[in-house]
Amino acid sequence: MATFQLELVSPEKLLLSRAVEMAVLPAAEGEMGVLPGHAPMIITLRSGVIAVTENGQVTERLFVAGGFAEVTPGRCTVLADEATPLAQLSKAAAETRVREAEAAYTAAAMDTPEKREAIMTRLLTARAMVLAAEAA
Repeated sequence: MATFQLELVSPEKLLLSRAVEMAVLPAAEGEMGVLPGHAPMIITLRSGVIAVTENGQVTERLFVAGGFAEVTPGRCTVLADEATPLAQLSKAAAETRVREAEAAYTAAAMDTPEKREAIMTRLLTARAMVLAAEAA
């Protein structure tokens, strides 16, 4: 079967770089499948799970906390704000992040809209992480 090169990069390291059959990305507008020969585009990612398909099966699932992806017919490069293999996610740690973000949002009641929006993004990411950890 045809493949394309998938690269997943976080600020810490290169997490994945290999030929795959398909990748499903958590695009801002909804789940998006990438196959070989895909039309070129740049997309914004929301917090969610990237599913990697090789040999007709999902072989890897990684949680990303937003970012961008550049898709070309032969390559997909994901630049994630934060990325973790699903097997390494801790539901307890994710729930702690939710509680901390909720407390920060409550404390920011009189702050600027920009600051409250940044905290809300952090809260939504933490909630998505809890859901991903439960599904792992």
